[in-house]
Amino acid sequence: MTRHEEYMKQAAAQSDVLERAGKEAYSGNVIDMVNNPPHYNQTGIECIHAISAATDTGFKYYLQGNILKYLWRFDYKDKPLEDLQKAKWYLDKLIEEVMADGKS
Repeated sequence: MTRHEEYMKQAAAQSDVLERAGKEAYSGNVIDMVNNPPHYNQTGIECIHAISAATDTGFKYYLQGNILKYLWRFDYKDKPLEDLQKAKWYLDKLIEEVMADGKS
């Protein structure tokens, strides 16, 4: 399979997930876009776990970057509270990482 075909396959899968999420929201099921966004677990592996494994000791820097990203842009988007909650989620995850390292 070519890179383009793989990309198109992934894009179609992403579209399906987002469409299902929209239908669930419309049907009254609540989707938690902060703690459990459906597009972050398409293959049974949580994206954050894959990133942690891939970045190893740099994972804390990844978390810091996301905290900054969400704090930086929260006031420029349609859902500022959601972005602040995402920043908090990444901060809580960073705190877990530091505690796991035995640093308090």
